[in-house]
Amino acid sequence: MRKVLLPQGQSVPALGQGTWRMGEKSSRRAAEIAALRTGIDLGMTLIDTAEMYGEGATETFLGAALDGIRDRVFLVSKVYPQNAGGRKLINAWKASLKRLHTDRLDLYLLHWMGDIPLAKTVAGMEALQAAGKIRSWGVSNLDLADMRDLENAGGKACATDQILYNVTRRGPEFDLLPALASKGISAMAYSPVEQGRLPSDSALQAIADRHGATPYQVALAWVMREKHVIAIPKAANEKHVRENRDAADLTLTAEDLAAIDAAFPQPSRKTHLQML
Repeated sequence: MRKVLLPQGQSVPALGQGTWRMGEKSSRRAAEIAALRTGIDLGMTLIDTAEMYGEGATETFLGAALDGIRDRVFLVSKVYPQNAGGRKLINAWKASLKRLHTDRLDLYLLHWMGDIPLAKTVAGMEALQAAGKIRSWGVSNLDLADMRDLENAGGKACATDQILYNVTRRGPEFDLLPALASKGISAMAYSPVEQGRLPSDSALQAIADRHGATPYQVALAWVMREKHVIAIPKAANEKHVRENRDAADLTLTAEDLAAIDAAFPQPSRKTHLQML
């Protein structure tokens, strides 16, 4: 598994696992736990979640799913923007730890921009880091102007910006992704295959046929083509997890990349960062 180096020196897999909507239905619980554990065995040891997911239900689910194997995982969670400062940040962090049955987070993210000043969020995150309660901190859904505001607020230690990015949503390539790379900040791509809504009759199928892969594997490999980008697809069953893992070994050719550019053009102007 290719690794991505975070600014604080941690090495994480370029392919992790998302958990949005996991743990919300008891009928899917066993399959979801098996999927996560299979992914971990295959090297997809970065697990992303958030206090927002199921209003804590997903973190609670993960606490059980990772029982006995927590130390094998690079665990990421996100704090609501309305909780991202002062005592509220401490309380949200404690609540996440309790639900996750852990004593630490490897990476803690501001979920999106809110009304709490970034300087207050940075101060809270860095206090948690200094106390050894989190290993690193970062943000999610922040566009280039927001990232500049973050830096001006003292946030130079930001480890990652988690963003919506895939072949159908290439806006971040215009300015955000190059800016992150220039600062040594990783990009963490959520919904890297657009939640399975990619066009079925696109160039992805022809490329997949050449490689003996699926269009989704091609799209996932494309997201991971840059050395500073981490992909966090969600897979709720073992078969899907294994297919995602195989995508990490798929090397796209210059011809493949050109075909994708033709089918899904690169942005020619600034567009506002999208969210799901």
